[in-house]
Amino acid sequence: MAKINAYLTFNGNCREAMAFYQECLGGELTLQTLGDAEEDIPVELRQVILHAVLVADSLVLMGSDMVGEKGLQRGNSVSLCLNCTGEEEIRRLYYRLSEGGQATDPLEDTFWGDLFGGLTDQFGNHWILNYNRS
Repeated sequence: MAKINAYLTFNGNCREAMAFYQECLGGELTLQTLGDAEEDIPVELRQVILHAVLVADSLVLMGSDMVGEKGLQRGNSVSLCLNCTGEEEIRRLYYRLSEGGQATDPLEDTFWGDLFGGLTDQFGNHWILNYNRS
């Protein structure tokens, strides 16, 4: 069965926020910048947080500075992230959750090797789904 985690979106202060949450909650914090992921990134964007994860016991809190074109708005600052256990499961959940909503990021293979997609459900909540094939 899929596991659910909170995924927070920030507007340039993800590193600061996640460090604060680590101070409060403990655990191990891992940060990946745009510069870590891509070589051809302009210098001013190299330290932007692409993906952060804080793990403390059973707590998993994730975050990113990667906000969409419309900026932060009600409904997109917190996403529910489903980490799926198989390809059939991620496809089923993606299509079911997007019914009556909007499939914003189709399921696709990513540069990090996972199957990933995003959607906004019929109630205006944002979901991201991931299946790690390794």
